[in-house]
Amino acid sequence: MELITSVKNNRVKAWASLKQKKFRNSTGRYLLEGVRLVEEAIDAGAPIEEILISGDQLSGRFDKIITAATGMGVALYDVAESVLEHVADTQSPQGVIAIVKKSEGDAYAFLANKEKPLYLILDGIQDPGNLGTMIRTADAVGATGVFVGSTCVDVYNPKVVRSAMGSMFHLPVFEVELGTLLPNLREHGVSVVATTVDAEQTVFAADFAGAVALVIGSEARGVSSEIAGMVDTQVTLPMPGKAESLNAATAASVMLYEALRQRL
Repeated sequence: MELITSVKNNRVKAWASLKQKKFRNSTGRYLLEGVRLVEEAIDAGAPIEEILISGDQLSGRFDKIITAATGMGVALYDVAESVLEHVADTQSPQGVIAIVKKSEGDAYAFLANKEKPLYLILDGIQDPGNLGTMIRTADAVGATGVFVGSTCVDVYNPKVVRSAMGSMFHLPVFEVELGTLLPNLREHGVSVVATTVDAEQTVFAADFAGAVALVIGSEARGVSSEIAGMVDTQVTLPMPGKAESLNAATAASVMLYEALRQRL
């Protein structure tokens, strides 16, 4: 492994820049921190380009990563702990960071030939933890795929990646323009259902057993008026208690698990 000890090294500067969205977009790469997530990426065959391991923490727990990376032809770097801390988004990195190429795929080609798909569509989600949790929940219920609208927080934001806990390697996640996606869904026979506060039908009365896409709106404003005007059905989550609203990730979980219940 090449040894790097200075935070002024050009490679280190390039790695650290991936904490910013503009550099993730321009390079098509993102950061993946922690032993578990890096191992998940390896097991899933994710397009890892480089792996940084702090020499101060080299131990048996990295053997799997080192062996797999060597077999995959991935560049390995032995970096000083100060370098790892400079590159990492977290305050206490776990000794390993991977540089991963963004997933590529045609969202519209993906829609073809799916039997009774269950999609999650996200409109204006701003909290990275919420977005990551939604991806993780979609993975848990066996959803077909997740479509993240352009007004959402960046899918490859380090906090989103950590919150998803490897689920983004288990199911397709696409960044799309929802105004273009929704008509395409209809062409493929998919019913689009959105949560709104003033809908008359509850989520428990809706039919999610067929081909369906569930739309969850932003934490502050819900589904945008543009998207609400394009859906087939609007449903509400009943709240007989005194809470004013539900967290967006919680609402997505209720919707997804109700869809799963109907499909079991």
